[in-house]
Amino acid sequence: MDLLNILNGYIWSMPQIVLLLGTGLLFTLAMKCTQIRMIPTMIKLLFSGKKSEHGLSSFQAFTLAIAGRVGVGNIAGVATAVCMGGPGSIFWMWVIAIIGSITTFVECSLSQLHKKVINGEYRGGWMYYIGDRFKFLGAFTAVLFAITMPFTQSSLHSNNIAVAVSNAFGTPKLAVGIAIAVILAAVIFGGAKRIGRVAELVVPVMAVGYIGVALVIIFAHITEVPDAFAAIVKGAFGKDQMIGAAMGSAMIWGTKRALFSSETGLTTATPSAASAEVSHPAKQGLVQTFSIYIDTLFVCTATGLMLVVSGCYNVQDGSGNMLYMGLGEAIEAGPVWVARAMETVMPWGSQFIAIAIFFFGFTSIMNHNYSTVSAVMYFFQKKNFPKWAEYLVHMCFIGGVIFGATMSLDASWALGDVLLGSATWINYIFLLASAGVAIKLLKDFEEQKRQGLDPVFDPDKFEGVRGFDFDMGIWRTIRDKYKSGDLKN
Repeated sequence: MDLLNILNGYIWSMPQIVLLLGTGLLFTLAMKCTQIRMIPTMIKLLFSGKKSEHGLSSFQAFTLAIAGRVGVGNIAGVATAVCMGGPGSIFWMWVIAIIGSITTFVECSLSQLHKKVINGEYRGGWMYYIGDRFKFLGAFTAVLFAITMPFTQSSLHSNNIAVAVSNAFGTPKLAVGIAIAVILAAVIFGGAKRIGRVAELVVPVMAVGYIGVALVIIFAHITEVPDAFAAIVKGAFGKDQMIGAAMGSAMIWGTKRALFSSETGLTTATPSAASAEVSHPAKQGLVQTFSIYIDTLFVCTATGLMLVVSGCYNVQDGSGNMLYMGLGEAIEAGPVWVARAMETVMPWGSQFIAIAIFFFGFTSIMNHNYSTVSAVMYFFQKKNFPKWAEYLVHMCFIGGVIFGATMSLDASWALGDVLLGSATWINYIFLLASAGVAIKLLKDFEEQKRQGLDPVFDPDKFEGVRGFDFDMGIWRTIRDKYKSGDLKN
C-alpha cells in the first residue's frame, strides 16, 4: 500500500493536470472548439446510425460508453472530490468535461479508424490504434487493460454495490455479489449484441431517473443555489476562507474524479466506440464527445449540487484535519453523503442511492467486460477468437464481482489508480503524436458536410498519408456498402 500510494502521488499530480488540460486546449484550438460548435451535429448523429451484421448502432455504442462512464464514481467519486478539494473541485470537473471532451473525439475517432473485424464483429480500442503503429506497445497496453478491468474495476464496483444494498436493505454482501454475478452472466454470455441491447434499454432510464430525483432535491433547496454556485467558483480558486481548501487541491481532486468519471482519455470508452457501424470515423468521435457532457455536466453536477445546496458534506486537508463539517460528524466520503442530502427532502434516500449504485455499477461492469474481451481479441486478429478465451474473460469478471462484494479493497483502489493512471499517460502521449490524423478526419468530415453530403470515409484518399496505418480493406467495404445504398446512416 505504501508503494502504491507513492506511485499514485507521482502519477496523479500537477504534471498530469498540465498534460490533460494542455492537451485539451491544444486540440480545442487546432479543431476550432469542435466540442462546442458541433453539439447540434452530435445530437443528430446520436440517433442516425444503424446496426449491421458486424457492429452496433451509434446509439447503442453511445449508451455502452455511457454505461462505462456513468458509474459509482458519479456518486462516491464526487463526494470524495468535494471532501478533499471542497466545492471548488466541481468547477474543475466542468473544466475537464468541456476542455477534455475534445480528447474523447480524438481517441474515439482513432478507435473507429483502426477497428478490425474479428469473429464477424467490429472490435477496436486504444490497444489497436497504438498497435497499428507500435506492435509491442499495443500488446503491452492490451495486457495492461486486461489486468486492470476484471481484477480491480469489477471488484470495486461490486464492492460499492454490495455495501450500498446491504446498508439500505440488510441483504448479506455475499448474496448481493452472487446476484450481480448471475445477472452479469445472463448478459455477457449473450455476446456483444445482447450487451448493446441491454445498454440502450437500461442506461437512458438510469441516467434520467437519477438526474430527475436530483433536480427535486435541488429545487427543494432553491434558495441555496446561488450560494452553492458562489462556493463552487470561490473554492475553485482558493478564495473560500470558510473552507480554506487550496486551489491546487481543488484542481487535483476535481481533475482526478472528472477523469475517472467521464473516462476522458482514460481509454475505457475506446472499445465501445470502435463497435459502431458508421460511415465515417469522425461520426463516432462526435457522438462519444457528447457522452462526456451527459456524464460530467449532468450526472456529476447533479450529485455535487445536491451535496452543496443541502450542506451535507465535509472538507478535510491532506492530513485528515477537518476544515468544514457540514454533516456534523466525521463520515467517510461516499454514497452515504448523497443519501443524507436526499433525506433532507425524502425519507428513502439510502434505498434510492442503493438502487442507483446498483445500476451505475452493474452497467460499468458490463461495459468493462465488453472492453476486456476486445483487449484480449487483440491477440487473435489473424485467426478466430476461441470461445474458451472469451469464456475465461467472463469467468474472471464473474469471480471478480463475487470476490469484490465481500472483501476490503483498499489495495484494489490504489492498484486501479496506478494502472489506469499509467494508461492515461501512455494514451495522452500517443494522442498528442497522432493529433494530425484526427484533424484530417475532422476536416474531411466537415468538407463533405459543406458540400451537402452525408460524409462517407474514402480510405483511398488517405493511402500512404503519414499516420494513417489502418486496415484499408475494412473501410473500402464500408465505403462501397454506403455508396451502393446497402447501408444507410
